[in-house]
Amino acid sequence: MAVIVQKFGGTSVADPDKIKAVAERVMKVAKAGNDMVVVLSAMSGETNKFVALAHAMQEHPDPREFDMLLSSGEQVTISLFAMAVKAAGMDAISLLGDQVKIITDDSHTRARILAIDTDEIEKHHASGKIVVVAGFQGVTSEKNITTLGRGGSDTTAVALAAALKADACEIFTDVDGVYTTDPNMCKKARKIDKISYDEMLELASLGAKVLDIRSVSFAKRYKVPIHVRSTFTDTEGTWVVEEDELMESLPVSGVTYNKNEARITISKVPDTPGTASKIFTPISDADIVVDVIIQNTREGGLTDMTFTVPLTDYESAMEIVKKVCADIGAERFIGDPDIAKISIVGVGMRNHSAIASTMFQVLANEGINISLISTSEIKVSCVIAEKYTELAVRSLHDAFELDKTTPLEERS
Repeated sequence: MAVIVQKFGGTSVADPDKIKAVAERVMKVAKAGNDMVVVLSAMSGETNKFVALAHAMQEHPDPREFDMLLSSGEQVTISLFAMAVKAAGMDAISLLGDQVKIITDDSHTRARILAIDTDEIEKHHASGKIVVVAGFQGVTSEKNITTLGRGGSDTTAVALAAALKADACEIFTDVDGVYTTDPNMCKKARKIDKISYDEMLELASLGAKVLDIRSVSFAKRYKVPIHVRSTFTDTEGTWVVEEDELMESLPVSGVTYNKNEARITISKVPDTPGTASKIFTPISDADIVVDVIIQNTREGGLTDMTFTVPLTDYESAMEIVKKVCADIGAERFIGDPDIAKISIVGVGMRNHSAIASTMFQVLANEGINISLISTSEIKVSCVIAEKYTELAVRSLHDAFELDKTTPLEERS
């Protein structure tokens, strides 16, 4: 008998008919003799409604009360799902995060899971029930409800799979797997059968929206195999697993992009110890994440500092930089919100030379200028003008022949 965790997102349970369809799908697996844990998100659109209601009450909603409100969406979904299972002749029980005892820290709206008590789930499995758990939420040691932030239901599912030592964690979405790039942007995009945890972590951090990055981190740490697949078909999806030799033989696994980026440059900054701290500490204090940072040394003891921030934080960051420039005596600062970050990812980069140079040459051949470059062991990212995003993605996809079947897929 296997323990299987299945997670269904908001679009999968958007209305009563879809909830019933998901229930039928889960029951089919349960009837094969498996212990089932089902993690559900709120019905599509519900969380946004709650956010709007909260802001109608307070300009800056109280974090504790905000979490109390946001967590109610999942309560509706799991109770309806349990009713659908019971109506079909099987038994199920719905449990909130605090009932399962998903213990988190006290960082409201972006809490992190610290521990999970599996006793309640195992007790209900012993009595033959399908256990339905509210995603996206937990409880502090002080019994305050918390939420895990956007994408938190993925994290709930993988964390539960790790705690239960589940045989698999299946993440059901409105797409049928992880693709070599965005199929909406490149018609040649191909579904990947297997991808490593490290590659998926990079793709998630660089803009791919299939899986939440925290869920992949959990999966890697506890070696939980994740199966990303479609709610609406029975086809095999993409397995996110530990890397193997065949994965390492492929130089590039995917191309991704992120248009939610803005670039800021501070010119003629005094090149003295502590200057970088004076620039980036106020930005960090404002909870603004800085990504790519490039420093160019000038003559006369000066330097230029260029970095990127999320587009949603661009205006706030520019206000902070304006004050910082006055404090440190920088000559000027400029910003550009019309950029995109294009990235290639692959564990095979460790064993293949000239990957970065190929990327740069492909972009040059298309007349696309690179303003910033960032690398890691398994990725290369270039910041370019936003208007060239689609051209860059398609050109790189073609150059690395990502539309072709790989030896890994031929073997499987």
